[in-house]
Amino acid sequence: MIRAFFKEYRLWYYQYALVMGLYLLIFWLYHLPIKRFAVASVLAVSLLFLFSLWKYYQFHRKINMLQKFIYVNELDSLTSPSEQAYQALIMSLQQAQANELVVQENRQKKLEGIVKMWVHQMKIPLSAISLMTQITNIDTKEYRLQVNRIEDYLNNLLNYLKFRQSKDDFRFQECSMKEIVLPIIKKYSHVCIAKGISISVKGDWQFSSDKKWLAFALTQLIDNAVKYSKKDGHIEIIISRKSIVISDNGIGILKEDLPRIFEEGFTGFNGHEHQKATGLGLSITKEILENLHLSIDIDSQVGLGTTVRLAPLGD
Repeated sequence: MIRAFFKEYRLWYYQYALVMGLYLLIFWLYHLPIKRFAVASVLAVSLLFLFSLWKYYQFHRKINMLQKFIYVNELDSLTSPSEQAYQALIMSLQQAQANELVVQENRQKKLEGIVKMWVHQMKIPLSAISLMTQITNIDTKEYRLQVNRIEDYLNNLLNYLKFRQSKDDFRFQECSMKEIVLPIIKKYSHVCIAKGISISVKGDWQFSSDKKWLAFALTQLIDNAVKYSKKDGHIEIIISRKSIVISDNGIGILKEDLPRIFEEGFTGFNGHEHQKATGLGLSITKEILENLHLSIDIDSQVGLGTTVRLAPLGD
């Protein structure tokens, strides 16, 4: 502590030694009595010693307070501008730390809620598969449908966690919108055949984007279109030079649910009614699209269907 004190105030002592040296030089040049200089020096050193004791007490007290850190109320007795600056800095750091803790707690609670909802959704296809194993003639199409549903839920959660951990994992390159859409449609072909749903794709769009994340976002949108389409329904995908529009004639979305469909964890009336939504899809889709510099607009009417439009931000 003493070494730290002298390091803190070493400039003062250097200045004091310099002044005393100048006084000694003046006494010597003018042939003044050195005894008088010695008496003055003893007095000055005594005052310096007392002053040092007082400053050391203040220094020791301040260091102890700073080391305790959490007892901010004790810093109210600090009065000098530099000490008050320390106080303001510490309180600012504590406030920032408290805010960060609140953010982390909210994030943890949100994640726990999403995982619980995800686990609940996983029970549905798992229960269906469990029932299938108890019968002699297994419907292979239905079995494959449930397995794919489990795979989709797993991929959604894994991609959600990956996106939350590294939001800068984007690699832009020239790509074709149609070339990204067609494999997604092929993936859902067995579901469409089972429900009698037809899908048409028109046009193309050449632009720069991240193929992996764009494919994930489009998968969520096409999955919703297939999932909520009526039997023997039709899904139309129109790709123009600067947009892609996905339209279905499915069950639609309630008007009061539309403003909240991009909220994390929100499933809406249809999600609860049909037991198919996890609350992950549209929320993360919107965030991914924003990182890809794309906007998303959704228009829907109950019983008539839903239209989703993606376009460059600002268009």
